[in-house]
Formats: sequence, C-alpha cells, structure tokens
Amino acid sequence: MAYIPAMTEVVVSGDPLLPDDVVAVAQRRAVAVPGPGLAERMLPAREVVARVLADNRTVYGITTGFGALASTRIDPAQAAELQLALVRSHAAGVGEPVGPELVRAMMLLRARTLAQGHSGVRPLVVERILELMRRDLLPVVPAQGSVGASGDLAPFAHLALPLIGEGELSDGGVAAPAADVLARHGLEPLRLEPKEGLSLLNGTEGMLAMGVLGLAVADSLAITADAACALSIEALLGSSRPLDPRIHRLRPHPGQARSAALMAALLEGSGINSSHADDFEHAVQDAYSLRCAPQVHGAVADTLGYARAVFERELGAVVDNPLVFADDDDVLSGGNFHGQPLAFALDFMAIAVAELGSIAERRTDRILDPDRSSGLPPFLAARPGLTSGYMIAQYTAAALVAENRILAHPASVDSVPTSGLQEDHVSMGWGAGRKLGDVLDNVAHVLAIELICAAEGVDHRAPLRPAPGTAAIHALVRSMVPPLADDRPPSPAIETVTAAVAAGDFAAAAEMYRPEG
Repeated sequence: MAYIPAMTEVVVSGDPLLPDDVVAVAQRRAVAVPGPGLAERMLPAREVVARVLADNRTVYGITTGFGALASTRIDPAQAAELQLALVRSHAAGVGEPVGPELVRAMMLLRARTLAQGHSGVRPLVVERILELMRRDLLPVVPAQGSVGASGDLAPFAHLALPLIGEGELSDGGVAAPAADVLARHGLEPLRLEPKEGLSLLNGTEGMLAMGVLGLAVADSLAITADAACALSIEALLGSSRPLDPRIHRLRPHPGQARSAALMAALLEGSGINSSHADDFEHAVQDAYSLRCAPQVHGAVADTLGYARAVFERELGAVVDNPLVFADDDDVLSGGNFHGQPLAFALDFMAIAVAELGSIAERRTDRILDPDRSSGLPPFLAARPGLTSGYMIAQYTAAALVAENRILAHPASVDSVPTSGLQEDHVSMGWGAGRKLGDVLDNVAHVLAIELICAAEGVDHRAPLRPAPGTAAIHALVRSMVPPLADDRPPSPAIETVTAAVAAGDFAAAAEMYRPEG
C-alpha cells in the first residue's frame, strides 16, 4: 500500500519521548522507527526470563497465573500457552472503537515501554508494533473496559490480539479480521513467548496517550480563550486596564501573567478600546468574566502545566510488571502499572478546561443580553422581536457547560475492586481520560459560540476599529461565518468555527501577537 510521507521520524529506543513526539506520530506527521541498539538493550532482560524458566523459579506471570490466580503454579512447558490465553481472556472491552489517533499513540507508547529493556520481551515484538504503525494497520480497540490499574488491560489486550493474528485490524479505515489483513500484507502472526503477553497488557500507556493528546488540545483551547475574551472585551466596550502587568506582578502565577500579556497584546491599538478608556462613567469595573479572565485562564494554563510535568515523567517511566533487572538477574513484582498519577492529572485537566467553557459562556450571555451589552442589539438580532439572532446559541453553550459540570466529577476518587479483591484499589484513570475528551470537545464548541457572537458584536461598534490583534481573530471568524443579516440556523457556523478552534487555528493566530518573553 502507499504510505503517507512522514515529516519527521520518532526513534523508539526505550529512551524518554516528548509529548510533541506522541502527537506527531498520532497525527501521522511522523513515523516511529526502531532505534539503533534496540536488540542490545532488550536482550539481557530476555535472557533473565529464559533463566527463570530453565531454573523453574516461581515468578509472577511467567510461571504463575495472573491476578487472584497468582498463587497457581504453571509448568514452564506451558509458559507460552499461558501468554496466549492471557491475551485472549483479557480482550473483554465493549463499546465503540476509540479513534485512530489514540490507537497510534497507544502503540507508540507501548513499543517504547517494551524497548526500555525491563520487560523481557523480544525486540521482534517492538519491531512488529512499529511495522503495523508504519503500514497504518490499526487494532480495533473498544472504548470501555479499563479500570486503570494493572494498567489498561482490556484495551491493550485488543491492541495485542492482531499481533497473534486474532481480533480486528483497521486497514485504510476498514475493519477486518486481523488474520486476513496480515496475510494481505505478507505478515506472519507472532507466536508469543513467555512473559510477552503480560508485557503487552500491563502499563499506563492508554491513560498516558489520552493525557498527552488531550493536553495538546487543552493548551490550544486556553490560548483560544484568551483570544475570544479579547474580542469580547471590544464587543462589550470593556476595559483593558485589568490587563496592566503591574497588577499581575503582585500575584505572580505564571499562567495569569501570560494570559494577561497575550490579551493586552491582542488589544494593543484598539480604536474601540481607546474610545472609552477615560470614560469612568461608562464602567468603573467590568464584570468578573472580563476583568478576572487572566486569573481564571491563567489558572487553567498552570493546571495544564502540572499535567504536562506528570506526563513527561511518565514518558520516560517503566510501567510494566513484573520488572526484569538484568544486572541483578532478578525479576520483581511491583505496582508501577497503577494509574493514579495519571488519573489525578486527567481529572484535574477536565476540571480546569471545563472552567474555560464556564467563563466563556458568561461572556457570550453578556454580549447577547440587551441590559448588559453596552448598547448592542438584543441577542444581536437584525430585527429584534421578529428575529432572535444568536439567542439559542447561548442556550447551546449553557447546555454544554452544564454537561461539563457532570463530566468534571473526578473519576479518580472512585474504585471498584477487581480480580477477587487481589486488585482491591484501582485508579479509574481510563474513565477520567474518556471524560476529558468530551470536556475538550464541549469547550471547543463553547469558545466557537463566543467567537461568533463577539465578532458580530465588534461589527456593531463600527466605525470604531478593533486592534490589529483582535482584527486578525475577527477576520478568521469572518472567513467562515458571514455577518448576521437575518436569522439562519446557527448550527453549521458553530460546527465550522469549532473545527477551526480544535485544529488550533485561533490559537495560532493569537500567538502571532504574543509579546516576547
């Protein structure tokens, strides 16, 4: 088949990856390739596993059963059969398949974990995962079934099945039996050897993949929120005084300072803003959704910074179990597969990003309310009363904000014991990641609604001109949505602008005006 050319390569050697590496591979802007020296790094641990079998040692997952069956001794002659049965039995996921970007990220991260040389698997396993990625042959992975401890077992079992010629592979976006797809591409199914099935399933990379991909979107949404707020300040004849850096130096949260600086830069040279800068009868103080935006947006950005630090540590971590220490000829069982650090970060991200939507909806409502919009037409309607303008777009934003309040309830405070109480505390991090995805999508829609309404509001301030920065944001909206001459269904415009928000177009436009430093 023809491959999509990669812009860059991401080398999988077992060394830590960066979040940008994961995003690039997930979006097919980069191809993942095995690094030099991979075999030399992995084979010492593989030799330890071989000695465990030769010496007939009792080692979890190699010569024992799994979970609550860990005390059940397995004959070394059955060690390979044990791995096959493990992968098959754990493929218990349900629901719609997860998206291709997430599958690619999971495959990359699992390959990196195995390549570290503490899992005891053959280099061939890593090479085969990367080969499937190169050909864009993606395992079909159901979205539900992980509790986030012992890793994301069910999702990764579905990820592993195609390696042995079972389960399903998506080839060109069409799912088919893995055995048929492998045969079509001239690939032989792998025969798993001792420890390999367990190492394919154990770990936190599913949660980590959700977090890293979600972080890229969330970072963009935080910048987009600054841009939307700046445009709303002009639409509402708000003040730029609360963006004065002297204020933010007295409360030195880094996100707050960066948010205020970007909004101030976007508003620099605003004819709308200067028209009432000294008119203290106009508004002594703006509403919190305008005046406190740097404090709220900045807190979101700082929360995302915390999550980034967690994810970056995890991108260099060893999360398999048991772990093979070749230098000591030892195999140790531990709990590095537990998803609690990631579950907390994913929940924290959902809470923070939900607030971007909450404060944005309040600004939209203010633009549309004739009593609080500083003279804008009611609901921005062309013929108020006969037409309703963007009245119901705010209803949509309100509904999404209400939904996010439910989704922001942390999954990580819950635990449902599994495996006959052997696994008696679990992180629920996979569920936290799934919720985060919904929150990100909802907030992208809420910001799109604010951008549409703020652009319309700025039109009504003519002949006063917006600042060059906000004019660029306004022009981007207008490239997709014409002015509201009369009522029309808002939904298509909302979806079009949402797609641009999610793609990072508004964040990129705003970043062009960010001051240095």
